[in-house]
Amino acid sequence: MALLDRINDPSDLRKLPRNQLRHLVEELRERHIDVVSEKGGHFGASLGVAELTVALHYVFDTPRDQIVWDTGHQAYIHKMLTGRNDRLPTIRQQGGLAPFLRRDESEYDAFGAGHAATSISAAWGMAVGRDLMAEKFKVAAVIGDGAMGCGLAFEALNNSGHTKRDFIVVLNDNEMSIAPAVGAMSKYLTDMITNPAYNKARNLVKEILRRAPTSIGGVMEEMAVRMQESVKHLLTPGLIFEELGFRYVGPVDGHDMDALVDTLTRVRDMGGTILVHVLTQKGKGFDPAEADPWTWHASGPFDKVTGKSQKKSGGLPRYQNVFGRGLVELADADPRVVAITAAMPDGTSTDIFQKAHPGRYFDVGIAEGHAVTFAGGLATQGIRPVVAIYSTFLQRAYDSIVHDVALQHLPVVFGMDRAGIAGEDGPTHHGVLDIVYMLGVPGMTVTAPRDGAELLALLRLAVRSEDGPWSVRWPRDAVPRDVPPMTEIPEIEPYTWEILRNGGDAVILAVGTMVEASLAAAETLADEGIRCTVVNCRFLKPYDRDVFQEMVRSHPVVLTVEEGQISNGFGSFMAREVGALDLDRIPRMAALGIPDEFVEHGARASLLAGIGLDAAGIARRVRALVSHTADVS
Repeated sequence: MALLDRINDPSDLRKLPRNQLRHLVEELRERHIDVVSEKGGHFGASLGVAELTVALHYVFDTPRDQIVWDTGHQAYIHKMLTGRNDRLPTIRQQGGLAPFLRRDESEYDAFGAGHAATSISAAWGMAVGRDLMAEKFKVAAVIGDGAMGCGLAFEALNNSGHTKRDFIVVLNDNEMSIAPAVGAMSKYLTDMITNPAYNKARNLVKEILRRAPTSIGGVMEEMAVRMQESVKHLLTPGLIFEELGFRYVGPVDGHDMDALVDTLTRVRDMGGTILVHVLTQKGKGFDPAEADPWTWHASGPFDKVTGKSQKKSGGLPRYQNVFGRGLVELADADPRVVAITAAMPDGTSTDIFQKAHPGRYFDVGIAEGHAVTFAGGLATQGIRPVVAIYSTFLQRAYDSIVHDVALQHLPVVFGMDRAGIAGEDGPTHHGVLDIVYMLGVPGMTVTAPRDGAELLALLRLAVRSEDGPWSVRWPRDAVPRDVPPMTEIPEIEPYTWEILRNGGDAVILAVGTMVEASLAAAETLADEGIRCTVVNCRFLKPYDRDVFQEMVRSHPVVLTVEEGQISNGFGSFMAREVGALDLDRIPRMAALGIPDEFVEHGARASLLAGIGLDAAGIARRVRALVSHTADVS
């Protein structure tokens, strides 16, 4: 019987003799590779922390002791050990396991996560709450070196370090986040663990300890620890963690099970604020992922022997790739254009720009607020910065958008990837709020293209504009049709809508991705004798007042459709505008959008259909509105 089959929860793990833990790690890695190669999902991070995950659950009395994982990309093995191994093949599928951590999924998921750098703050809150309630248990935050460069992590370290409260931070250092880690923190960690003099001294300390007679081993161990700490003070640049108030332990080989268990056991019993520095290799145990951890951060189904993708090639390009290539074209023609992203070069396809214009490309790491304010500073010097960040991650920079860009009327362009339903990554990654939060910013031009060609046309217009900040949103999806070169795409008149189809029974004011679905719905309704006008509302703010007033005055039914949060979104905005008009007849007005709830994970098309944002759902809504209007007239 496989060891993994005997683990129903961590209490079973803690019954194993230590000499079986390495074999269990091998089984966990094999299980992870089997599932992700068949189903797809996040990959390299869990492989890298297999030993660390086992060691944490082996040493700490979870779930009473609280382990807080940052982000959750690395949580697959944690899920296997905490009663969810049999359901692992359902991960990221609708109705299956969540892709990240969720408190409502397991008592072992101490804090929900999906965005980076939250673990230290959350765990610190748990530790303080524990003490206020006079409870006794351990709290440990696990955070990656990429996330450690985020301001939120520094704020939490600064707040917690000098208190002497019982609190543990485990720094998982693999020199990677999603993309290679950038910035001073990454360089500091790399310098520290590769400093030849430091490592020579460490090895000397280990050799002295190894040769010590058993009878005086305890004394020698204490001496060795003191020597090692002295060496750190002499040779480690900055001692940033100890200066912040943490007792620093490490670096520890994150793939040496005995070293991990021994270190974590000692740390568990020490008390005080402690940071354990663990060195791991992202993708450990799968050769292609070890060689290219960036590419193997996440994967679709693949052949686990060869590593080759099982996805079909060809087809229409994804919006992000159209954006990346278009941005290069714009930069070719205008030396003022620069690209900024926050640790997501391939996710936003700004890696294409990086290759073409490396001197004008800036990956600032997991620091969205800094990315925005940095862009504002660039804009004051005549630069045209394009900030490409996932819609859901840009939420973290809202104050910077308002205070540092919009208030100063600076021409920064926000390219919001993964806008709307993001699919299998679920509610932490769905970009459902950007329409709401961008509409609320004074002076912000808010746009949404219907296809790839319109994306490029709007982007071109945005980087040329002198009229303050712009936002352009696009989905995690393929474009609906081929995209010509930018030189062949007609110019768009600013703030204009496009009437795509005429009909007198109802008008559908469609935003972005919902244009194609609305056209398909109108075709269906036409066969039933219901004639619909369909308008491409590519400018949400400022909007086309002439077309809007014409549509409202000439149709008894007005339906807005948007792939965004229904509360305070485009539909609400248009309803307010209707109320401001002097009309002889008030049309029946309704809005379709993402409901006022968190949408779960699953295939994008299926989720959209489930909330009525597909052709059938739009047709159903129009049909009901027209029928009700006829009944009351």
